[in-house]
Amino acid sequence: MIKEIIINSSSSQTRVAITEDGNLVDFFVDYPENRRMVGDIYLGKVARVLPGIRAAFIDIGMKHDAFLHFSDIGERTQQFQEMLGDDDSEVDEDEDESSNGTDKIIQPEVKPQSETPKEQFPVPRLSKGQEILIQIIKEPVNNKGVRVTSSISIPGRFCVLLPFDNKVGVSKRISDFRERKRLRHIARSILPKNYGLIIRTVARNQTEEALHDDLKNLMKAWADIEDTAKSETPPALVYQDLNTTSSVIRDLFSADVTKVFIDSRKLYRQIKNYVQLVQPGVVDKIENFRTSDSIFDSFKIEEQIKMLMGRKVPLPSGGYVIIEHTEAMVVIDVNSGRYAKSKEQEQNSLKTDLEASREIARQLRLRDIGGIIVVDFIDLEDEKNRKKVYDELKKEFRKDRAKVSILPMSDFGLIQITRQRIRQNIMQAMKEVCPYCSGTGLLTKHSHLVYNLEDLIKKLKRQTKERSFTIKCHSIVADKLTEGFFKTITKLRFKYFITLKLQADDAIPPDKFMFISRKTGKEITLETN
Repeated sequence: MIKEIIINSSSSQTRVAITEDGNLVDFFVDYPENRRMVGDIYLGKVARVLPGIRAAFIDIGMKHDAFLHFSDIGERTQQFQEMLGDDDSEVDEDEDESSNGTDKIIQPEVKPQSETPKEQFPVPRLSKGQEILIQIIKEPVNNKGVRVTSSISIPGRFCVLLPFDNKVGVSKRISDFRERKRLRHIARSILPKNYGLIIRTVARNQTEEALHDDLKNLMKAWADIEDTAKSETPPALVYQDLNTTSSVIRDLFSADVTKVFIDSRKLYRQIKNYVQLVQPGVVDKIENFRTSDSIFDSFKIEEQIKMLMGRKVPLPSGGYVIIEHTEAMVVIDVNSGRYAKSKEQEQNSLKTDLEASREIARQLRLRDIGGIIVVDFIDLEDEKNRKKVYDELKKEFRKDRAKVSILPMSDFGLIQITRQRIRQNIMQAMKEVCPYCSGTGLLTKHSHLVYNLEDLIKKLKRQTKERSFTIKCHSIVADKLTEGFFKTITKLRFKYFITLKLQADDAIPPDKFMFISRKTGKEITLETN
């Protein structure tokens, strides 16, 4: 398999694509105006503690306070608090050899949350106005603020440093027992007192010297964070993690990557210098790609990205899936797309559902869709076939770095999925709500526009003495009302014996009308009831 990282850089954004044999498997966009925040560490101040929802809100200087759930308050929070006010605080020296490390895409590798009943989360000793060191683990979504944890972790190329944690873990993606044992032994031998360490997947087969050098860089970064946290007044940013592009190189530039192509000479130098510092043995894999065409066109990636923006995704057998976003969840519908004879219906449906399972897992990862996902598969009569679809989904989601939970297929052919949400999905990041339809994808039909306008004119005649006015509306609506041989607006003039002028104004939503008195020039306000 040929695995490549292709980076396209421009003045407005940087796009990173990861392909396997030419097929897009991961895609990231880095915007200057929308900086990645996951991994940033802040010195915050407790704004509110709400035991009822088992959470606290932390002021970190953003528009919305950060959300700190009690389950995200680490065991070593007290040590961090003492660090802010006492340099000589003592910590517990117990060592836990359990492996809690997992490689998550451009996210600090923190301990996974368990499904602990909320009554088992005791109310922590937090009070309003208290200073607290926290780290962002989820980007803001819609009107929600960032989600944070008090379990601080500093990710490097091969290791993740856990101050005050005293635990040693090895990524679960390293399956070889001897290699796990070797890496764990190295970690214990190089780790300073009162620190924990997670060995990342890319550390497989690396030397002790490479891991030690990475740890030294992390220790220096933590020393800088300590100094900054003690000298700053909250709210303050005390550590900023790498941007999206650099973090992809840090986290995903593994041994199985064949080549990294970059079309920007400046970015090529930056990435090459970073890799030269942390892993000089793979510098030769980095290439400055020079072409008169777009690098994404050269690698046939652009057409695959366009597929990410659509709601319909085709399947090899002729079927397709429809992906719809709602406020509460993402709904996916699987369709066969072609007629199947009754005797072959079960097998054809199974074939389409299995293809859809593979494509759905890929699309959720590519689009970075998180939260609740409900998939409506084609109905299957045989319970064994239903299990095959469920098993196929589980197998495909093993490739996903985000945490995914799947429930078996219901009697209605539905499978419920939850996928870890860290940041905005690709649609939210690259698209804006349509000003014409307000995101519904629908515009009001001509007949209903006329009905609404006529109803407003009736109310205007009842409530006011105005008989001469200007109607302001969106240009699309104005065109509809003035098209045809006998214009709608002319009909209304004769029907209601009024003097009426139409004026296009794109500042007005397509489903609204504004009435302006031609005598006073002021807007006429109508009572709704």
